[in-house]
Amino acid sequence: MEFKHQATVTLAEVAQAAGVGESTVSRVLRNHGSFSGKTRERVMAAVERLGYVPNRIAGTLASTGSRLVAFVIPSLSNIVFPDVLRGASAVLEENRYQAVFSVTDYDPGKEEALAAAMLAWRPAAVMLAGYEHTEGTVKMLRASGCRIVELLDLDGDALDIAVGFSNRAAGRESAAFLLKRGYRRIGYVGHDLNRDTRAGKRFSSFCETLDAHDAPLIAREILAGASSVENGRLGLERLLARTTDLDAVYFSNDDMALGGYFHCLAERIAIPSKLAIFGYNGLDIGQATPQPLSTIRTPRVATGQIAAQLVVGNAPPQAVDLGFELIEGATA
Repeated sequence: MEFKHQATVTLAEVAQAAGVGESTVSRVLRNHGSFSGKTRERVMAAVERLGYVPNRIAGTLASTGSRLVAFVIPSLSNIVFPDVLRGASAVLEENRYQAVFSVTDYDPGKEEALAAAMLAWRPAAVMLAGYEHTEGTVKMLRASGCRIVELLDLDGDALDIAVGFSNRAAGRESAAFLLKRGYRRIGYVGHDLNRDTRAGKRFSSFCETLDAHDAPLIAREILAGASSVENGRLGLERLLARTTDLDAVYFSNDDMALGGYFHCLAERIAIPSKLAIFGYNGLDIGQATPQPLSTIRTPRVATGQIAAQLVVGNAPPQAVDLGFELIEGATA
């Protein structure tokens, strides 16, 4: 993996590319003062082409350097990303950095807009989830001159620093575990795989592993929107209404798996003798149920800690694989 820091795109470079003066560029970006429509079009085309982000605090950090670290994360609705923030914040505070964050709701377009807003403050680093970003986001990140950290995934090419684990490997090991336990009629309950690309990678490799062992996935139920306990309950209810002879169900994460677990309790479906349940993330609540959830435990707090350490230590570009732990539990 090769990475070269690029110098921050300046107002002067935008002005040169647009064929106008710096003051004209400033007026266009502030939408204040006089300029023609054609001039605005040239300026905005140059801004987009170069990936320029206006500096809202120009001059204030020029001599001291920024102490801000920006997090652009998909969700706060489950404990995964708060755990990452908790790990990172402890390290950043010790080193007198300030963490700020924004939430994308798994929307790539929203991630691009929020990344632009964060980069306008010229942070020391930007941390994002995964490798899948819009072309505009990547262009801005590369042109920003700050450190870029991609979290919770290693299945792709990092822009700078990556800290996490392979989601594809997690999907493979989940399938291998269920197959080893003798399950062959396996279903899946998940949430929006187009937005949550890491869940999509796990599901894809899970199915590939089943296919390789002549035990293809029997049925699936994909619910729109974010993952939740309620969606897991509803998803399993719908899945079993269509396919009554499943012997195991793989869920996109522990939130969804817990919903499935509660559905089984309500319907008196014996776990795991009648139906096995397997999750992902290793949440504490999943291990506190009467039958601890069979799942993959991910190092979320450690991911945040190590990512922050690499930023404050000005580490070279690298990918750090923290691995994961398969928890046998009692539901499979």
